[in-house]
Amino acid sequence: MSPDFVRYRDDLERPQPDEARTFAQLARVLQGYSEAFHTRYHHAVRPVHSKGHGLLIGELEVPDLLPHLAQGLFAAPGRYPVAVRLSTPPGDILPDSVSTPRALALKVVGPAGQVMVDGHAGEVTQDFLLNNGPVFAAKDASGFLNNQLPIRLTLNAPEELKVAAALGAQVAARVAPEGSPLAGALKQLGGHPYTHPLGETYYSQLPLRWGEYVAKVALVPTADHLRALTGQAVRVLGPGRADALRAAVAQVIRASGGTWDLRAQLCTDETRMPIEDGSVRWDETLSPFVTVARLHIPPQDSARPDKLVFADDRLSFSPWHAHAAHRPLGNAMRARRHVYEQSMAFRREHNDEPLREPRTAGDLPTP
Repeated sequence: MSPDFVRYRDDLERPQPDEARTFAQLARVLQGYSEAFHTRYHHAVRPVHSKGHGLLIGELEVPDLLPHLAQGLFAAPGRYPVAVRLSTPPGDILPDSVSTPRALALKVVGPAGQVMVDGHAGEVTQDFLLNNGPVFAAKDASGFLNNQLPIRLTLNAPEELKVAAALGAQVAARVAPEGSPLAGALKQLGGHPYTHPLGETYYSQLPLRWGEYVAKVALVPTADHLRALTGQAVRVLGPGRADALRAAVAQVIRASGGTWDLRAQLCTDETRMPIEDGSVRWDETLSPFVTVARLHIPPQDSARPDKLVFADDRLSFSPWHAHAAHRPLGNAMRARRHVYEQSMAFRREHNDEPLREPRTAGDLPTP
């Protein structure tokens, strides 16, 4: 036990008086996306992150950890099956030249008998939803809702117009000040650099309970061949390059697999490392990220058709697929609960797919 780490307590979260109304508005907006995409594709897809770039099957190895890190799923050494889905944020299934931030969803099939968050009793999975930027796109759900206006205005625009707009955003992003709100907005609109997804570090951006403490998490590539991909461009322009990211991921994973460190950053100052404001980057000089597990992915075909169908139609990811010891925290995380449940229900109803949470390695595709 260390007095340097903020202890979890219920009043770390401070719900806003009107946040239920904001959550309902956001849910309606994303429901509109789901309905529009269903009409367009004649198939229910996620309202965000609908385009996957591969499914990786492997194992998460938890070592013997110091007491403040040995919490929840990480309380004792173990090895757990995992599924990893790589994606990009839009709900549209667009060519990769519309380049938006990279995302990674990690589903850990944990041991039986865990205490789960309300509504998930009997499940064993722990999901971590990660993006390749350390902070959330807005302070809270209200800010995220405001950010949806450009998407709502262009939801039914022709694909060609979105591709042209993304190329314009690419040009503008090169001259926008790095880290500025303008640069962030341009990346969301298709101006993200054409970087390789496997070279990125991925962050939870938002906090979660870490047993007796509070943390954010990150997934960091550690294999030399993955680290060499950091900042490396993927050729996404030209004929036959619409799914270039998927092909680039498959080429690397098929040849060499990969390893990553899962790291936790424990909160040490609830003022300078806030729970409710997702736009604040937690200062790593106050608390560095520390390795709590190693992700092992053996060589495999990450773009095998049955795996892509499984990831897109039979798996769901949510930060609320969680052990009680890792319950999501803060306004944006609370908003995600209803929105993700609504998305799962829509896909289940319109695709007639069970979307069952895996309980063993046998419930996942073979590598």
